[in-house]
Amino acid sequence: MKMNYLEFRFVVEPAQPASEILIAELGLAGFESFVENEDGITAYIPKEEYEAENMTGIHILQSQEFDISYTLKEIEQVNWNEEWEKNFHPILVNEECGVRAPFHPKPEVTYDIVIEPKMSFGTGHHATTHMMIQFLLKSDLKGKTVLDMGCGTGVLAIVAEKKGAASVDAIDIDNWCYQNTLENVERNECSRISTFEGASELLQGKNYDTIIANINRNILLEDIETYSSCLNENGELYLSGFYAKDIPAIRKECEAHGLVYDDYLEREEWVAIRFLKRKE
Repeated sequence: MKMNYLEFRFVVEPAQPASEILIAELGLAGFESFVENEDGITAYIPKEEYEAENMTGIHILQSQEFDISYTLKEIEQVNWNEEWEKNFHPILVNEECGVRAPFHPKPEVTYDIVIEPKMSFGTGHHATTHMMIQFLLKSDLKGKTVLDMGCGTGVLAIVAEKKGAASVDAIDIDNWCYQNTLENVERNECSRISTFEGASELLQGKNYDTIIANINRNILLEDIETYSSCLNENGELYLSGFYAKDIPAIRKECEAHGLVYDDYLEREEWVAIRFLKRKE
């Protein structure tokens, strides 16, 4: 029996990090699949499972920080694999690391990462993920302990292991991301990644040589103190998920907790920054 779906096309301004938050909230409201577009996302839910109450829990729609509108139409049953394959293309970072889907041919690169993102964030296509991979490619991770906070698909954790990390903790508050990371860790035959569902409360008593946090400005500002307390002396903290205009606030909070600004990357108005923890 064919099942009809409702297609919601959301126009989001600015697109990130609002699209990421919107996907997470829609997932909790029963939406099954998402396609990211240049101006927002398209989300799908079975018609028989949708009621107007589904939208009451989408708090970001009432946010004053973002401008979000949507149109709605009914469509026949969707071949999700076909839709996903049409919208997911392999990427190459620094001619050294490739991120691809299982159905793409294997490239000749040093680090070949195979990701099936489903509803998770972090395929490598977004500027923030791309820059974080760039940073990791330049970093000496051999024998290091690494944290990937807000791991999404687990792509950065996988890169860290392939770069020689001794152990990697991958953490995400979203259950779908947690499950997707587990799948992608297995798909890439990684053996030194531990995946957890939760937030910064899981970091109590933990210590790392390198911390990666690609989340969003507000969460980063809340958790920088925790990251600093978990970071070993001479450790590296990589932050992304915010715009260039947010650098002063991020830098001020980091420096207030003993972290020294070291380097940054910028791509499509997004930035990624590296901080170091020096001996006091």
